[in-house]
This record gives sequence, C-alpha cells and structure tokens, in this order.
Amino acid sequence: MNPKHFDYTESGGVATITLNRPDRLNALTFDSYAELRDTFVALRSADSVRSVVLTGTGRAFCSGGDVEDIIGAMESMPDAELFAFTRMTCDLIENIRRLEKPVIAALNGTTCGAGAVMAAAADLRIGVAKAKIAYLFVKVGLSGADMGAGWLLPRIVGLGHASELLLRGEFITAQRAYEIGLYNLVVEPDELMATATEWAAGLAAGPSLGNAVTKRMLNAEASMTLGEAMNQEGWVQAECMRHPDYKAVIAGFNAKKATK
Repeated sequence: MNPKHFDYTESGGVATITLNRPDRLNALTFDSYAELRDTFVALRSADSVRSVVLTGTGRAFCSGGDVEDIIGAMESMPDAELFAFTRMTCDLIENIRRLEKPVIAALNGTTCGAGAVMAAAADLRIGVAKAKIAYLFVKVGLSGADMGAGWLLPRIVGLGHASELLLRGEFITAQRAYEIGLYNLVVEPDELMATATEWAAGLAAGPSLGNAVTKRMLNAEASMTLGEAMNQEGWVQAECMRHPDYKAVIAGFNAKKATK
C-alpha cells in the first residue's frame, strides 16, 4: 500500500489509515474518495492485515466532501458523471462493510457528512469528547439517506434515533452519540489512538475466520427471516468448528486443563 491522498501504516496485523488534510478538516476530494474505495478492496487480499483503524488528523475526523474540489464541480457535471460520483461514494461505504476484517473508526474530532457515514460503516467507533457528529445532508437540500446512511444508522441506533439524525441533520455531542449507541466508547484525546490500536490488535489476534464470518452474517441477516438466520448460523458455525483456529483454541484449553 502506497496511497497518495492519506497516510497508511501497518504494524502487528493492524493497518492504520489516517486522513491527513487538517487544514481542510480532512475533507475528501474526488481522488481521495477513489483511493479509499480501492484501498478497502485491496485490503481484502492483504494477508498481513487482520484489522483496520481509520482516523484523522487535527480538529476533525472528516468533514465530508471538499467544498472547493467537489461541490463546485458538481454544478456543471453531466448527469452520467454526477451519478458515477454518487455511486463511487456509495462504493466506498459498501467496500468498508464488505471487508471481512474488523474496522475501527477512531474519531479524533468533528465528524460530519461523508465522514459520519464512514464512521457508521466501521464496525466499532471510539471518539473523543470533541468528536461531535452530524449527518447534515438535509441542511444542503439533499437526502439524509446518502452513502448508505439510511441502511446503516437504523441498525446501529434504531429507527427513531436514525430518523432524528437524518431528518434534522443537527450535530450531536460525543456523549449523546455514546448514549444512543452510535459511539462504543468516548475517551480522552491522548488515549484515542492507544485505545483504538489496542482494540484493533486484540481483534487482529483473534480468529480471522470467526471475525470474517461474524461480519458477513451481520451484513446478511438484515434481510433474512429468523428461520433463514438460524439455518445460516448453524451451517457457518459447523464450518468454523472444522477450522484450525477453533481446533487450536480447544487444544490449548485441553492442555491447560491437563496441567491443573
């Protein structure tokens, strides 16, 4: 991985993607959207990566699409190009969800627009107290259900809270985000990356197949009946029980019992 529009590092099975345009509140450009979209595809086959941390620099995690680079250009775009762009933004979110490795959003500051949807696409969200968040699409005359927000948010916070966030488009505090279940944890600024990395390292050390199947089933079961979900979970669990990850854990457990 050698991206041009954000920073990327790997250590101990954890990949860290850092949005690094602090002077623009880490706003996304056409190029950074495309590179993020493609990076989350490439991570599928990166054997050295078992979990991902997505974060930003400066006062914001991500403020959405860059007003100068994107908003102005959209006014004169032909319809086909405009749809290609909006579809690309959706592809980014879909690729985050389809990456069968845990993704943690470490929210270092203001999170809004596309940044807020990227946060929702992550599996876990850790924020600092200043990490206010807004899905402010309706504030500029657009649909609040953008980039998959209408699918993601009800599943994280419930329909009532999702409706409030998407219809009102107002910022809520990190504490409020934690109270409604949007944030998993709120920490001090100097603890953010250490905590996110600790969580990611723990997940990276866990069973890769187990993590992959868990994320796959969380995505898939939204459209299943209870009976379908039970059938699928029974089948995938039986498959996991045949995997070396499970056998290694059981062997270790039995070895500990034998020494007592």
